[in-house]
Amino acid sequence: MHGAIDLGARQAATRKQQERQAQGGASAGAAGGQYVVDVTDETFNTEVVERSQSVPVLVDFWAEWCGPCKQLGPILEKLAAEAAGKWVLAKVDIDANQQLAAYMQQMGVRGIPFVAAVVGGQLLPFLNGAAPEPQVRQAIDQLFEALRKEGILPEGPEDEAVPAGAEGREPAPSVYDAAEDALQRGDLDGARTAFEGLLAANPRDVQAKQGLSLVELSLRARSLDPGRVVQEAVDKPGDVQAQINAADVEMVSGRIEDAFDRLLRAVRTAAGDDRDAARRHLLLLFEVMPPEDPRVAKARRSLQAALF
Repeated sequence: MHGAIDLGARQAATRKQQERQAQGGASAGAAGGQYVVDVTDETFNTEVVERSQSVPVLVDFWAEWCGPCKQLGPILEKLAAEAAGKWVLAKVDIDANQQLAAYMQQMGVRGIPFVAAVVGGQLLPFLNGAAPEPQVRQAIDQLFEALRKEGILPEGPEDEAVPAGAEGREPAPSVYDAAEDALQRGDLDGARTAFEGLLAANPRDVQAKQGLSLVELSLRARSLDPGRVVQEAVDKPGDVQAQINAADVEMVSGRIEDAFDRLLRAVRTAAGDDRDAARRHLLLLFEVMPPEDPRVAKARRSLQAALF
């Protein structure tokens, strides 16, 4: 009958999934090890949605009877192992997990294998059907590069080139003092030089990155007339440069969320080069704040929703 569920197939699939879990996930994780996880209706929120706030998750919807799934699955597991934690593979047996199967159908997907990407709690359709390993590898690389360019996957320390011998090196306190003293004196050019020196010694220095971003913001804001900038932003709501200037003024005055919201509105309403300019400037403002600041995390999620 149309819409009927094969309970026998579901029961068999459930038993197989339980066997895999009892074996420590050996079936699903043979190639991917700790970077491959079986996901159920009950664990999807924890293993996929919540996990995606800190690391991208690719979700492989498959079934035991699906021949192409058996071709694609091992490829994904191998690439997950090679990625070594840069992303995680979650495998969903649709016969054993009818809620997730129904959710997949609600997205308009009618066939498997199907792979979705989940980033920051947002699900993006990715692959539909099997493909050779080189094609899958290229598709994954292109996906993450596109997300990174949009600011959804900010560059992490592991992605940055570190000069030989720089790992773990602590900058001399006097160098930090010089940068901070220059800021206190209002010597923005001196502070910029000091922070650039810190980053040359250690590109992973988050504090120096944040300091340099603050200096650059201050330099931009120094040339602006706050009253005129705010009025111009009101008079010209569609002028992206006017909104960028106003956001800088709001940032230096401590109105962080107002600045983020202003540029998010510009991203939603502008198009083409103007939209990209608003997006790129919002990413610059993120760098002024500590990476763990909840306002940055919230604005990143909003940016992701606006772009996709």
